[in-house]
Amino acid sequence: MLNSSSSGFLPLVTQTDRVYSVTELTALIKQILADTVGEVWVEGEISKSTLAASGHRYLTIKDENAVLDCVIWKNTVRLDFKPDAGLRVRAYGHVSVYAPRGGYQLVITQITAIGIGPLEVAFQKLKEKLLREGLFDEARKRPIPAYPLRVGVVTSPTGAVIQDIRRTVAARFPALEVVLHPAKVQGEGAREDIVAGIEALNARADIDVLIVGRGGGSLEDLWPFNEEMVARAIHASRLPVISAVGHEVDFTIADFVADLRAATPTMAAQMVTEGWVRAREQMPTLSRRLERAIDRLLQTRAQRLERLTMSHALRRPADLFLQWSQRVDETALRLMRTLEQEMRHHTQRVASLQGRLQALSPEQVLQRGYSITRREGDPAALRDPATVRAGDRLVTTLAGGTIRSIAE
Repeated sequence: MLNSSSSGFLPLVTQTDRVYSVTELTALIKQILADTVGEVWVEGEISKSTLAASGHRYLTIKDENAVLDCVIWKNTVRLDFKPDAGLRVRAYGHVSVYAPRGGYQLVITQITAIGIGPLEVAFQKLKEKLLREGLFDEARKRPIPAYPLRVGVVTSPTGAVIQDIRRTVAARFPALEVVLHPAKVQGEGAREDIVAGIEALNARADIDVLIVGRGGGSLEDLWPFNEEMVARAIHASRLPVISAVGHEVDFTIADFVADLRAATPTMAAQMVTEGWVRAREQMPTLSRRLERAIDRLLQTRAQRLERLTMSHALRRPADLFLQWSQRVDETALRLMRTLEQEMRHHTQRVASLQGRLQALSPEQVLQRGYSITRREGDPAALRDPATVRAGDRLVTTLAGGTIRSIAE
């Protein structure tokens, strides 16, 4: 057999060597853990807690240097407290291996709350401080623009958040432009990146509203949005800010300071497009209301004219008849002028709304000589040539059709 340490080659399998399948090796490790570790008490802080639809609860318990996955099977433990992130607990159970993922976990049979972890303490202290300073006051919060043209987004360029936002905006109102300021949203340097993104987008004159957020995660993952400097940057923003951090059950300091909280990034995209969607839906209704208003006006004027023609005055001598005839002529002229003014006003209003919608449509932009280039099979438009690799198949859409090409 070759010695791998001296020759650099892997050892050869001999007739006497036992070769394990992955399943067999996992089972062996599981048995060793059960025999050597057995049942133990573990103490730490909950950093993530999820209740599955099955009724099983999955936890992550941590200390300063390590994390431990845990599971509480349905109906095996009666909890007298809510195992939320930030709570310090003492858990008892046996160590097992979850074979499909190849990871070990503690199967909990007893669990006791023993206090609040340091992150939760820091969260509560900062929350109370900013509350006293008035950063959470509802009176200072601004409404979200009903008809924004550009929305700035501060989030990771590679995460699902920006894709969800772009997909939702494209489906509801594609003329709304999404401007991404890429930022780290987790780990070292994330808070500085988030603040820089908020300040950079505020410096632009063409941005109407901001979305600041990230996907779900543990308390540590979301912690940059609990930092004081991020909270103060949101408070100082001249632009209205929508906070879209984590899942519906996650709350951060950024949520309390922002002008509006969205339970998910998708919901944030729905909020910024809601005004345009409603305007588009109301166009047929506005047209029908205009038609009914004109019909009522014509009917009222016609009835008045009919009463005049049937009045006793018209049966008087010729001089009175001529006077009333003149009055009828004047009334008819005023009616026509009023109808013309009403028609012009309502027609201009409808044309203005239609013109705004038409000017914002992607097709109109293409007619002005612009084009949209995407990778073949990818609906997202290319914005940076640095993201294109040689050999990529590209599709360029113009007003008159499409051009397919290969990048060199």
